[in-house]
Amino acid sequence: MIEGARPSQCGYVAILGAPNVGKSTLVNYLVGAKVSIVTPKVQTTRTRVLGICIAGASQIVFVDTPGIFAPRRRLDRAMVAAAWSGAADADLVAVLVDSAKGIDGDTRRILERLADSKRNAVLVLNKIDRVKKPALLALATEAAATARFAETFMISALNGDGVGAVKTYFASAVPEGPWLFPEDQISDMPLRLLAAEVTREKVFLELRQELPYAATVETERWQERGDGSVRIEQVIFVKRNSQKGIVLGKGGQRVKAIGAESRRELEELFERRVHLFLFVKVRERWGDDPERYREWGLDFNA
Repeated sequence: MIEGARPSQCGYVAILGAPNVGKSTLVNYLVGAKVSIVTPKVQTTRTRVLGICIAGASQIVFVDTPGIFAPRRRLDRAMVAAAWSGAADADLVAVLVDSAKGIDGDTRRILERLADSKRNAVLVLNKIDRVKKPALLALATEAAATARFAETFMISALNGDGVGAVKTYFASAVPEGPWLFPEDQISDMPLRLLAAEVTREKVFLELRQELPYAATVETERWQERGDGSVRIEQVIFVKRNSQKGIVLGKGGQRVKAIGAESRRELEELFERRVHLFLFVKVRERWGDDPERYREWGLDFNA
């Protein structure tokens, strides 16, 4: 090491929060690229996603965890278990709160569990553009009455207001040690899974209220082509035959729209031409298939 140079630092920072508080939006902004899908629907993130960024001599590995809520289904339990596992394994924890919603039941349970664990964390109040300052201060005081926080930040993950201070803090707070990933790597998600997640986001956005939680997407084939482009074949699985028609739309127009949006974003992400082919199939109990959980990195028996 050059004399006088700062020692390298590297560590994992878990972002915890209730569903739809802006965790994926924050991680994407911190990384400077899209590594986690974002929709207005709750429970969009199903597994833990790493977003890796560099700040000076520090490599910060942000862990975007599924939203924590009261689980009802097997998939719900696996998602919540993955979130808490991500927190347990991380060097540091940030709790993200939607300032406009305040401390709801899900957020209060997160704060209480943190308090029970005696884990020191950082409080990040998001969506501050929607709330007046006195209300923000009252919210910070309310949160601090339940759990212990080393620092409190007030941000807008959507427009980046205050996010730089969060990044600077964690750059200085992660432990000293060698970087764990190459300098140009921004996520550990395999490209096949990332491509499936992008298409799943478009399914959520296109179908809105009609069906999203009954659908999942898998990349079945990935073929590198001689001209530098890639052919990707994906299947959108639904649980019932009637749902297949909803995804296809009249004359196949809906699935074409999903494919067009997904292809456009994948070409931006991969910086090359993408030939995307979507198929819609029925798999009645995909939510109870252990193979799906292994692919998402979830514990089937959580």
